[in-house]
Amino acid sequence: MRGIRIAMVTSVDAGGRLVSRPLSVQEVEFDGDLWFFVDREADLLTQIQANPQVNVALQGEGAWVSVAGAAAPVDDPARADELWNDVVAAWFAAEGSASTDEKQPGPADLGAVLVKVDGDTAEYWEGGGRVRTVVSLLKARLTGSDAPQGENEVVDLP
Repeated sequence: MRGIRIAMVTSVDAGGRLVSRPLSVQEVEFDGDLWFFVDREADLLTQIQANPQVNVALQGEGAWVSVAGAAAPVDDPARADELWNDVVAAWFAAEGSASTDEKQPGPADLGAVLVKVDGDTAEYWEGGGRVRTVVSLLKARLTGSDAPQGENEVVDLP
């Protein structure tokens, strides 16, 4: 998960519907916890306060990961400053939030709220890359054999 920059985070809205949105992954911890910044007006914050259960889907080169867990906003200015970077700052500045200070605006100045997903389980699928998958599928089609499924496992996270 470490090399994957964008994840789809799915939460439950007030009507019980699943709602997904892409978020930039700021950090993946060894135990599978994930960190994101969202705007202080984001629907996600209201949704996770009512129902913290979320799913985070990540896709990298030939691999897919689905993390189920609980999300919560984190009020930790030191941690927010640690994860803050120029790309995130540019995104929030482009969204229209502005600082009235002369200093470089930080997370609070730009309306960014830190969200942590505490992963309970992770399921992953590994297919071996695009070229290998295409060759395997063609071979299965030509020989009439079953297509290889790749590796799949569910892992309980600490």
